[in-house]
Amino acid sequence: MARRPHTPAEAWRLLQEGNRRFVEGDPGHPNQDAERRSHLTAGQEPIAAIFGCSDSRLAAEIIFDVGLGDVFVIRTAGQVIDDAVLGTLEYAVDVLDIPLVVVLGHDSCGAVTAAVEAYETGTMPAGFIRSLVERITPSVFAAQRAGVTDVDGTVAEHVDQTCDRLVESSRSLYRAVRDGRAAVVGLTYSLAEGTAQPGRVLGDLEV
Repeated sequence: MARRPHTPAEAWRLLQEGNRRFVEGDPGHPNQDAERRSHLTAGQEPIAAIFGCSDSRLAAEIIFDVGLGDVFVIRTAGQVIDDAVLGTLEYAVDVLDIPLVVVLGHDSCGAVTAAVEAYETGTMPAGFIRSLVERITPSVFAAQRAGVTDVDGTVAEHVDQTCDRLVESSRSLYRAVRDGRAAVVGLTYSLAEGTAQPGRVLGDLEV
């Protein structure tokens, strides 16, 4: 990554290329040496902000074959939005001038499974897991209205709904997308295949 991409489409192409290397079993492991570490002490210029699930199998730097300083990562179970997430993404877009926001979900998601089960049984989990489920439930409703009842289909719907909610909730993100400074893309990752399939796209992005 000799030159930082300046458009969402350029950033997206770099992530696609990295994921392709990962899927093919030929990762380049870029920007992971001592020289890169030393260079980054002066500052950071990530190519994308990745808002993903906390699942241990969903390590963004690995599945997109990038290194130190390349991606700005936020993770919560089920990629659930809260004020800290919104503030972090606004910092990414407005302060770090990152051109691409990725919402990264995955199949067999435990948080989404819990939300689907709560919808089906009418029983909410205890503790703060309940808070996670409550925030995912609107996506479960949207999936059900579309005739989608399985967990993986609901995950894809939740990714799309999360993209919409980010832009609806944050005026900074809305303006960045409106003005063409950034784009938002939703991806659903396959644990078995290693691929990241695009869903919702907000902004000018070639997919």
